[in-house]
Amino acid sequence: MQFFSCVFHNRIIQSAIMQKFIDKAVKTHRLEHSELLALLTDDSCDAAVCAAADQVRRQYVGNDVHLRGLIEFSNICRNNCLYCGIRKDNAKVRRYRLEPDELVETARKAAAIGFKTIVMQSGEDMYYTAARLCPVIEQIKKFGVAVTLSIGERPYADYKAFREAGADRYLMRIETTDKELYRRLDPDMDWQHRLDCLLMIRELGYELGSGIMVGLPNQTPESIADDLLFLQKLDVDMAGIGPFIPHPDTPLKDAGGGTLPLALKTMALMRLLLPDINIPATTAMESLHPRGRILALQAGANVVMPNVTEGEYRRLYELYPGKICVNDTPAHCRSCIGLKIASIGRGIAADCGFHKKAPRS
Repeated sequence: MQFFSCVFHNRIIQSAIMQKFIDKAVKTHRLEHSELLALLTDDSCDAAVCAAADQVRRQYVGNDVHLRGLIEFSNICRNNCLYCGIRKDNAKVRRYRLEPDELVETARKAAAIGFKTIVMQSGEDMYYTAARLCPVIEQIKKFGVAVTLSIGERPYADYKAFREAGADRYLMRIETTDKELYRRLDPDMDWQHRLDCLLMIRELGYELGSGIMVGLPNQTPESIADDLLFLQKLDVDMAGIGPFIPHPDTPLKDAGGGTLPLALKTMALMRLLLPDINIPATTAMESLHPRGRILALQAGANVVMPNVTEGEYRRLYELYPGKICVNDTPAHCRSCIGLKIASIGRGIAADCGFHKKAPRS
C-alpha cells in the first residue's frame, strides 16, 4: 500500500512540474530545452499542452480558420529523400506536371470558390524555371489572392524573381535539425544549404514557412526539442508540423511511423513558443485519424490547406500513403472542411491571412 501511495505522490509532483512549464510557456512563450524535453516525453501532459495551445491560439490569432487552396502541380523531383513517395528513384510513380495555362486555370477556379491564398507545391522539378513560373505567378495574383510557393531549393536569383513577380510566401521544411539524421535521410542534399535558402527567402521579404516531420526513424525527443527552438529562433511566419508516414515504395517502408499524439503535442508546443504565427492542421494528421485536422485545430492550428488539384493528379501526388480526399472535387473539399470547421464553433476567415506579428518580449 505504501508503494502505491509513493507512486501516486510522485505522479502528483510530476504533474505539478509539467503544469509549471506549461504556465511558463503560456505567459512568456519561452521554454528551455530541458523543459521542452520534459513535456515531449511525458504523455500525461498531452491534454494540458494542447488545451494551453488552444487558449493561446484564440488569444493571438482568433477563432477564424484560414483556408489555403493547394495545387500540387508536378510530382517530378530531382531529389531522393528516403521518406518521400515521389523521390527520384521511385520507378512506380506515374509522373505528371501541369503546364502553365493549366496551373493558372486551376488557381482561377480555386479563387472563384472562395480561396484567398493559392499554395503552389511541387517536387523539385526544374522544368519550372523562373522564366516559366514568373508569368504564372503574375497571372494568379490578378485573382486577388496571396501566393505561396513550396517548390524547394532554388538559386537566389530565382527566389528574387518569384518575389518580384508577386509571390508572397515561401514554404520549405527544414525537416530536422539533426544534421546526421538529415544526411542519412536526404542523400546528396546539404542541411546548411537548406538553411541558407531559408535565410535568402527571409531576406527577400517573403513570409517564411518551415517545419518538421515527427516520428522519423532514429529521431529523438531531444532532436524534436532542438527543432522547436530552431524554428523559434528563425522566427518563422508559419510552421508545419506533420507525422512521418512510411511509404511502401521507399527505403523506409518498414520503419515505424510517427504518432498523432506526438505530432499534435509538438504542434501545440510550437504554438506556445510562437503564439501569433500561422500553423496548419496538416492533411497527414487526418490520414492517421478521421478527425485529425479538427483535433489539430483544437490544439493550436489556425490554417487548413484543402487540395484544389483536379482529377487524377490528386492521387498521383503521393508523398505518403493513405492520402485523404483523392477522389473528391475541389468544391467538395471546400464544402466538407467548412462544415467540419463550423462543427467546432469556428468560422472561415475572409482575408488572406498574413502573419500579424504581436510585440515580442
